[in-house]
Amino acid sequence: MVGSDYPPFAVTVDLVILTVRSGRFAALVVERGEDPFRGRLALPGGFVRPDEDLPDAALRELREETGLAPSLGHLEQLASYGAPRRDPRQRVVSVAYLGLVPDLPEPVAGTDAAASRFVPVAELLRDAGSLAFDHGRILSDGVERARAKLEYTSLATAFCPAEFTVGELRAVYEAVWGVELDPRNFHRKVTGTPGFLEPTNATTTRGGGRPAQLYRRGPTTALMPPILRT
Repeated sequence: MVGSDYPPFAVTVDLVILTVRSGRFAALVVERGEDPFRGRLALPGGFVRPDEDLPDAALRELREETGLAPSLGHLEQLASYGAPRRDPRQRVVSVAYLGLVPDLPEPVAGTDAAASRFVPVAELLRDAGSLAFDHGRILSDGVERARAKLEYTSLATAFCPAEFTVGELRAVYEAVWGVELDPRNFHRKVTGTPGFLEPTNATTTRGGGRPAQLYRRGPTTALMPPILRT
């Protein structure tokens, strides 16, 4: 078939960047400063340059639109989205990335973003249709991926600082899942899973009360048995 049978299309990257701030599960969004969808909230992202690989484009857009350091936390490819009319400008296929990061400084808007901030996930998903493009669907997919991965991987520690207490780790699970967990059962599960946590032999009182043991992430990536939401 001749080349004219294949009209040109563009490739973009979009980022679902999730964190836990002040005990709330939150996502990074920008306010679009340009058409289409000027003034609407959107996920950070943009067009891939001709000489650029997808992960490089994702990290560049994160840095340009929010000012956040792209090397922090966990970043993985989420999914691809290519509905014919998802972007009113032209046919656009987007490759979405999921990032899990510890609490970060406030983002600073740049390039075509009028503003940038973390917003509670529950608030965004309540009105997911108001997000620009199909970003409500992308956000929902990213949130569910993150919630599921906390069941069978050690990625909950990506939301934590380098050293953390079991109580702080439990607070991450509770914020991401939106449930309350039994402290004793949770402590037994996470400290009893080989390689999940490593003690630092140090304690902290930053949570108030008695000194609590500090841990760091261990070498295990898959949890067996898993920690189930139910």
